[in-house]
Amino acid sequence: MHTFEQIVGDLKKKIYKPVYYLMGEESYFIDEITNLIEKGVLPEAERSFNQTILYGKDIDLGALLNHARRFPMMSNYNVVIVKEAQNMKDIEGMAADKTDPFLMYAENPPKSTILVINLKGKSLDKRKKLFKVLDKDQVLFESVKMYDNKVGTWIINQFKEAGKTIDPKAAELMASHLGNDLSLVAREIEKLLITAPKNSPVTLKEIEDNVGISKDFNVFELQHAIGKKDVYKANLIITHMGQNPKTKSIIPMIAFLYSYFTKIIMVHSADDKSKQSLASLLGVNPFFIQDYLDAARNYPKSKCIHIISFLREYDAKSKGIDSPPVEDLELMRELIYKILHI
Repeated sequence: MHTFEQIVGDLKKKIYKPVYYLMGEESYFIDEITNLIEKGVLPEAERSFNQTILYGKDIDLGALLNHARRFPMMSNYNVVIVKEAQNMKDIEGMAADKTDPFLMYAENPPKSTILVINLKGKSLDKRKKLFKVLDKDQVLFESVKMYDNKVGTWIINQFKEAGKTIDPKAAELMASHLGNDLSLVAREIEKLLITAPKNSPVTLKEIEDNVGISKDFNVFELQHAIGKKDVYKANLIITHMGQNPKTKSIIPMIAFLYSYFTKIIMVHSADDKSKQSLASLLGVNPFFIQDYLDAARNYPKSKCIHIISFLREYDAKSKGIDSPPVEDLELMRELIYKILHI
């Protein structure tokens, strides 16, 4: 199966394949490849005659294949792009006992057509012959969700590719607030690239001004205050977060702290406690390793395990399991008190 980097590299070198079958849960990479083909294969003057954009809900397989078998007019390529192909019947292949028109096309596509199947939220069954044919002779790409702990590094690399830099703490704040929806993260990066200072890194101040995340009252700063056992600051942050409609839900905070204390347990268990080794083990930027080492001194392994049991308890309470309804702010305060005073 092709990687995103391989596909993009070949497209930039104008190395094309007849079929691009783009599938999976992460829409960002699927759309990026689709856009590169849509904007980059044909000159703008040729697109009106030789480029067709279709949508899965509006087309059937027979009509699609008719478009794909057309010859280009005064051009090297006929480009056919099917967006939202998950809404199209039979694009994932027919049953083994039936004639499969799409399989027959994939086995012998016209060299002058570039067919892009943009299939989001689904993946082709690896047992099907269609999967094997596409994987062997065409471009088959599965776009998987990025792990939360990789998003901060991905943000840093996106800025680097654009010729700019971002402070690692600012990148992690974006990642903790926006999560692993890369399409959403990419939109915020685009805004920052427009407004970012030319010759200095994007800082927490730019994040606060342009992304709408408080640089002082967020789950990332809460983690830092808990790690330092700063009771006053942790409670100040909790009060602010609990009164802000965008951050008042306890559930994302519990998930974030669960990941945090799991990493502290990993620090305790690691044989090699060098910063580079721990950064690789924890999947975080080396810039933050000292914070984890400090937190590990404040929270022995046995206490971390106990705290994780608190997090599970309050996750259940927040969902009304074996607990009367309680405001999230009160649950937050109780939970943070228990963590800090264990």
